[in-house]
Amino acid sequence: MAERPAYQRIADTLREGIRDGLHPPGARLPTLAQLVALHGVSEIVVRQAVALLRGEGLVETRRGGGTVVRAAPPVRRVAMDRYRRFAGAAPEPAPEPATTFTHDQRIAWNEYRLDREFTRVRAEPDLAALFELPVRTELLRRRFVFYSRGRPHQISVNYLPWSLVGGTPVADPAREPWPGGTLAQLGFLGRAVTRVEESVGARMPTPEEAETLRMAAGTPVVTITRRLISEGHVMEVCRDIVIPADRVVLDYAIDL
Repeated sequence: MAERPAYQRIADTLREGIRDGLHPPGARLPTLAQLVALHGVSEIVVRQAVALLRGEGLVETRRGGGTVVRAAPPVRRVAMDRYRRFAGAAPEPAPEPATTFTHDQRIAWNEYRLDREFTRVRAEPDLAALFELPVRTELLRRRFVFYSRGRPHQISVNYLPWSLVGGTPVADPAREPWPGGTLAQLGFLGRAVTRVEESVGARMPTPEEAETLRMAAGTPVVTITRRLISEGHVMEVCRDIVIPADRVVLDYAIDL
């Protein structure tokens, strides 16, 4: 078997040191000159090794600060039963406002921020099929960026039938964030959610997503396509919820 290229062997050594704690989060890796001398290779080879680790999201290079080990971001656990708390037209009163996001992040309402952009659109064929409505049905499109303690953690693009929300407070971006989120909004409109469907996928982020969510190079995203259904009628399609894969664990339980 052919010997592995030198840059891969150097990356293996550094990766093992990171995982074993020899290079803890926030620590600087040896300098290029030190790695060149240690391994007896050219600077180009060392740069290739560091680029490999950077592409895996293990390290980041800072201007004037060398290459440092990335700290693992806090992991958010997302469970399917999180929706129960916020479903219905009259949820139980809470000590302070909350949504599924603040509940998952375990943050207070004043630590939550929501950037939003509302537009009216027509349903293209794939979106119309998810709604089970005719093509070109008018919809309200809402794009949200969710922040926890000042850091962006999630992008969500959801759609609601304009015939349902047009002229209501739900179509007013100034009313966001709405305590209880979309489930509470549908309850307010008299369409309490009786079923939630989610399809989970994974892919690499678009450049805009990576920049918005301040993601490290090489990190994929988890995507969740969601439908909120009330008595057999699709009231909302979220396409998609986008979360960096290194910041989330999806928990699903099935009672048999």
